[in-house]
Amino acid sequence: MGTLNDPGRRLTSPRWVAPVFAVLGAAAVPWTVYLAMTLPSRESTHHYRLTWVGFDIMLIVVLLATAYLAWRGNRSVGLLATITATMLVLDAWFDVGISNRADRPAAILSAIFIELPLAAVCGWIALHVDHVVERRLRRLSRRAARETSRVQ
Repeated sequence: MGTLNDPGRRLTSPRWVAPVFAVLGAAAVPWTVYLAMTLPSRESTHHYRLTWVGFDIMLIVVLLATAYLAWRGNRSVGLLATITATMLVLDAWFDVGISNRADRPAAILSAIFIELPLAAVCGWIALHVDHVVERRLRRLSRRAARETSRVQ
């Protein structure tokens, strides 16, 4: 791997991405401080159920899409696994953060034993996508070779 100034290094994103995202991240700091000081500690919403069911439907879609791409040996599984991990962490965060006193223990247990471990597995998949895809392609190749030898 080359350095940032190395003319031979391969860019994984356009050059403008890093500075623009750095500015956006820095700009979000005062906005977040403002929200922390001004938002009410309690809020009632008319679409609470719709919001959570919609989120869970999106989570189901990315879980199934991740499973499908992994099964197919598609290299895009890393991207979907990253999205799935992010959504699982957000699900755990908001489940614990907005649960009432009676529901909080179940939310914490769900976060510790379901959402966060599954997010970690998705993170592992995203980091090891080449190995996962290669293993799946080897299995498919062996299966195809067995089928070919059986037909001949």
